[in-house]
Amino acid sequence: MESSPLISAGLPIALFIIMIGIGMTLTTRDFRQVAVYPKGLIVGTLTQILLMPLVAFALASLLAVPPAIAVGLVIIAACPGGTTSNLFVLLARGNIALSIVLTVSASLITILTLPLFANVALQFYMGTEENIVLPVWKTIGMLIGIVLFPVAIGMQVRSRKPEVARKAESIVSVFGGVVLALLIVALMYGARDQIWELLKQAGPATILLNAAGIFIGLLAGRMTGLTQRESLAVAVELGVKNGTIALMVTLTLLESSAMSIPAAVYGVLMFPIGFLLAMYGRRLIPKASSELVK
Repeated sequence: MESSPLISAGLPIALFIIMIGIGMTLTTRDFRQVAVYPKGLIVGTLTQILLMPLVAFALASLLAVPPAIAVGLVIIAACPGGTTSNLFVLLARGNIALSIVLTVSASLITILTLPLFANVALQFYMGTEENIVLPVWKTIGMLIGIVLFPVAIGMQVRSRKPEVARKAESIVSVFGGVVLALLIVALMYGARDQIWELLKQAGPATILLNAAGIFIGLLAGRMTGLTQRESLAVAVELGVKNGTIALMVTLTLLESSAMSIPAAVYGVLMFPIGFLLAMYGRRLIPKASSELVK
């Protein structure tokens, strides 16, 4: 399924709305709280922005996946936490404030790092086979427009009309899930003639990438002395990716259905794995302790 006018126009608009919803969950207090205790932010950002793409490169090489699948795997790994990660952290009784700030900080840093990793992957895996290059400045401009600007709008709404923001949060979260689900269904249908072969090629790598992200988050949290709630927040942020951004890059900028398969597969698999992590967190952390810090 190559990029259609509906995807080219509709996907950025949908993502703009979703990012406004993230902004509505933020206040200056959230930033202040994490700034006072920045260890979780530093650990989560470094592992999410730098380590996850390196893990994707390693998995793609070890599993010898096709070049287009390898590029797509690196792109989904380089994406920030998804819009539903905060919900999974809430269900897992993790540190919600840290999760929110990690989502936004990673989204902002991604404006610079995503084009970098994508172009490295294109050069490394595609080489001279195809003349495909992710336009850096166009990508940066698009990500600023659909990440930074709408988050700022959402924060303004939260600041001026908190009741409206609270009511809209759940609606936007549902909308985000529906958009991603529709994209995945449309992508699978468009590539139906070769879908099972693509799933065989991308499935194991995406499962391992998701599992590696969660494991790295929990391990890094433990090694750096984070609390259980902070470690869970980092693990969820590494495991629950913003698949919509990955699909936007692969479908509207690179116009490649094959490169978009890892993002689509990851977008499906991260939900059941995320729920398992949430169940683990609820068994690990008593309800009373999770209510002490929101």
